[in-house]
Amino acid sequence: MDILDIYIVVILAVFGVCVGSFSNVLIYRLPRNESINYPASHCPSCNTPLKFYHNIPIFSWLFLGGKCAFCGQKISPVYPIVELFSGVLMLVSYFFYERNFSLNLGDYVAIVSLGLCFIMLLALSVIDFRYKAVPDALLNASVCFSLIYGVSLNLSNDEPFYHNALAAATFALAFWLLRFLVSHFLKREAMGSADIFIAAVIGGVLGFKLGVIAIYIGAVLTLPVYAVVAKRGYELAFVPFLSLGLLVSYIFSTEILKILSFLYE
Repeated sequence: MDILDIYIVVILAVFGVCVGSFSNVLIYRLPRNESINYPASHCPSCNTPLKFYHNIPIFSWLFLGGKCAFCGQKISPVYPIVELFSGVLMLVSYFFYERNFSLNLGDYVAIVSLGLCFIMLLALSVIDFRYKAVPDALLNASVCFSLIYGVSLNLSNDEPFYHNALAAATFALAFWLLRFLVSHFLKREAMGSADIFIAAVIGGVLGFKLGVIAIYIGAVLTLPVYAVVAKRGYELAFVPFLSLGLLVSYIFSTEILKILSFLYE
């Protein structure tokens, strides 16, 4: 890794952490139908406005000992965890990106778009886990970032620019039909509409082959957890599992494609 690569890694990591800090605002305010602009950042317990040095991602939480500087109320560790993982996800989009010897502007557009998509999915997963419902704004943003990535990737690989976009539309339609049919036979809503958007994201990022694998992985990861929570009457959030299936399939895309080619030779 040369000096330029180090600069790029640092910039992407810092950018990801900062976006993660902003996504914490989205996670807290959007489900409550609060403005993301007003009021300014404040302690949710004592409502005291925070100083700029109280908003430094990760470090402020560590230096304050996980407590509000004014009232001493504990601050959830979810905040620094989301910020840290956002930086990691931005780096994942960089290090596991299929590249040639050098990256061009289109590649960097794809990498940043994918990192932002992953961070949006992280925010959606946290919200879905807490509230079992997710805001449309984040769903739409995640789909947009996935399509930007997909089109950029297709163009970089000299493929039809609409290849991944077509996969996104196909998966979304398939999930919509599945939701309609299952809900019709059960006489109740069987799936959340958010799953349709996440299916589109998976198609936009991975295309057809890997997209199917990602959905399969998400479903498999759901089964043992569902077996536990179903007995307690707990409604299982599916967005985190689909998102994890997408992430795993992206990281291990080369290995998965090799296995598929071996099985179907």
